[in-house]
Amino acid sequence: MKLELRSLQAAYGKIQVLWDVTLTVEAGQFVALIGANGAGKTTTLRAVSGLIPLKGGQMLLEGQDISRMPSAQRVQQGLGHVPEGRQLFPGMTVQENLELGAQVRTAAWQVKDQTLRRVYDLFPRLEERKSQLSGTLSGGEQQMVAIARAMMALPKVLLVDEPSLGLSPLLTKVVFSALKEINRQGVGVLLVEQNVRQSLQLADQAYVLENGQVVRSGSGQALLDDPEVQQAYLAF
Repeated sequence: MKLELRSLQAAYGKIQVLWDVTLTVEAGQFVALIGANGAGKTTTLRAVSGLIPLKGGQMLLEGQDISRMPSAQRVQQGLGHVPEGRQLFPGMTVQENLELGAQVRTAAWQVKDQTLRRVYDLFPRLEERKSQLSGTLSGGEQQMVAIARAMMALPKVLLVDEPSLGLSPLLTKVVFSALKEINRQGVGVLLVEQNVRQSLQLADQAYVLENGQVVRSGSGQALLDDPEVQQAYLAF
């Protein structure tokens, strides 16, 4: 399923954050969106999910215009979102959080047991913790729940915001490995991540965002090799 963003503009009240964001996530592609803090990366994901309204531009999912579609309907169309900060229900168990992910989409609820098996295979630690309250998990385990919960809705395109934030290098490796496996299974991924090097190493395609505009794009490797990207984001 292909996601296209065409000249997106978005604002928080009177403060405009996105001015011209154009990018494409081809079916099954891994795409990284990089940029400095405040460039508009999280805002882009929130706009795609429908959490903030557009001021201008257009979003297409498999050719269908979703620009004015309610968030819940975008989920029904195959869009998933792992938000920054995880946003779990801390007083609910791991499995209850996961089952909530399936409830948001009728087709997903009908096969929730099979999907639950798949996400437990992806994150074996969650099966060990399935009866534990999610608020008592480590940060890394909570991030696994957030990703797994989004996968329970059977997305075709998954938006992932800062998955390694606050995680140890070991757990970061586990999370990135899982994202790569999710992508290998055919899910398109649009990733916003502070670890620019690791993002570009994984990415088929990448875009650089500055002041709410896409200013550079290319393959992940091409941007890794770009001297300006190295100087700005990789501290070479």
